[in-house]
Amino acid sequence: MTYAKKLYLIAAGAIIVLSAGSASAQLSVPGISLQEDGRRLDPEEEAKRKAVDDAYKSTMKKIPDQKNNDPWGNIRSTTKTSPKQPNEVK
Repeated sequence: MTYAKKLYLIAAGAIIVLSAGSASAQLSVPGISLQEDGRRLDPEEEAKRKAVDDAYKSTMKKIPDQKNNDPWGNIRSTTKTSPKQPNEVK
């Protein structure tokens, strides 16, 4: 075998090995599901989650609105200006 053929085979093998590695990374892992599971919550767990959600929402309502802290706010123009129309010659 010539040097060029050996180099070609090594390069082809490397491409195959690297593509197989990225393809195997897409396989699903046992025990980890990225999809919504069909498990139903029992009423006790559902009540706990609802209580936590309600507490979160009431806490978020208590937080005052933050004022805008824009250091360049008084420099920039907040209104859009239309481009100047050329003066008509009479």
